[in-house]
Amino acid sequence: MRLVVVSDSHGDKWKLFDAIEKEPSADVIYFLGDGFREFNELYNEYSGKKCIIGVQGNCDLGSDLPTKDVRTLENAKIYATHGFVERVKYGPYDLEIAARENGCNLVLFGHTHQPTSYYKDGIHYFNPGSLRDGFYGVVDITDNGIMCIRKTLSFY
Repeated sequence: MRLVVVSDSHGDKWKLFDAIEKEPSADVIYFLGDGFREFNELYNEYSGKKCIIGVQGNCDLGSDLPTKDVRTLENAKIYATHGFVERVKYGPYDLEIAARENGCNLVLFGHTHQPTSYYKDGIHYFNPGSLRDGFYGVVDITDNGIMCIRKTLSFY
């Protein structure tokens, strides 16, 4: 199973659609907040074609999306959040506690705008970076494990 992971579009719907179109084999799209209007357009365009999961970011005023989503896809229990509730700009401590408390082995988050990927105590942590800055990510979930891949949009 392939996931496309995007965060922090901050009004740039063109980069959002570009990232999605570059990953046609993806089964699931995770939108990790700060771009509620773009999320709505994404949902309207792709909801019949792909599974779309979204969470609210700190800039998504008026959004009715949850601040976190916990679910199992294939052999991954996924904790998805923007990261402002877990205060990720001050470090990973609260995020790591939330992942362990929820029994997750994959954490997807945004908020810092910095691409980040690390593995700790059996848990993969992945922040694709800011889509507005041209960053997104792909996660492959297979029988052999989880692979988090950073991607960059090429600008012409």
